[in-house]
Amino acid sequence: MFIDSHCHINFPELAARLPEIFDKMADNRVSHALCVSVDLPDFPEVLALAEKYPHIYASVGVHPDYEDTPEPSVDELVALSKHPKIVAIGETGLDYYRLEGDLEWQRERFRTHIRASRATGKPLIIHTRSASEDTIRIMQDEGAGTDAGGAGGVMHCFTESLEVANAAMELGFYISFSGIVTFKSAKELQAVAHAVPLERMLIETDSPYLAPVPHRGKMNEPGLVRHVAEFLAELKGIPLEQVAEQTTDNFFKLFKIER
Repeated sequence: MFIDSHCHINFPELAARLPEIFDKMADNRVSHALCVSVDLPDFPEVLALAEKYPHIYASVGVHPDYEDTPEPSVDELVALSKHPKIVAIGETGLDYYRLEGDLEWQRERFRTHIRASRATGKPLIIHTRSASEDTIRIMQDEGAGTDAGGAGGVMHCFTESLEVANAAMELGFYISFSGIVTFKSAKELQAVAHAVPLERMLIETDSPYLAPVPHRGKMNEPGLVRHVAEFLAELKGIPLEQVAEQTTDNFFKLFKIER
């Protein structure tokens, strides 16, 4: 079976099609999905999905791209994460690609999430884009890694260099690959995926975005995560079932979910 470790099925374009989406998950042997929070006003929708459906888990956090949104506190994130279906803090991190100017607020928000992760023992879901140096530095400064007593986590929708992947893995983090790795133009990322040990790897869709080949350009959904696994199996020259079993084991281990 496969698990989509990062999706946004609460977004309107997917929330309106949940029965169809769940059917396609079943058809493609996708047993579970993690619906990831991006802001606090919409968090109740994310939690409601996890409460209603046994095969859906959820996180709590505020995305670094969301500038005009209520700012979370450590205490608030800790309180919201106490629900048993909330298995992670995030998504959080840094993104210098879309926003300009003084982004210290982004860095402070990231620190808040790391502190909440340390307080709860729940792993981080980290987004980084055009900000890898600061991302790793803050992870180290705040003790996000398992080597420093943190809960670790996952670098989601990874598109950075092998050097960044290695730095994250040294902190005990997993590396998650999305449909981007299947794109013909993603040769450098494919080289990274080839080098990352399967034991440190997760798969995801980040749906409704970034549909993998052969569905590129269409709306993405959790059932399509199978194509990411198939590509990685071919890239590494290993059986598909090995990718399925290991990434599934990695998911349950990272997020401390009993099977």
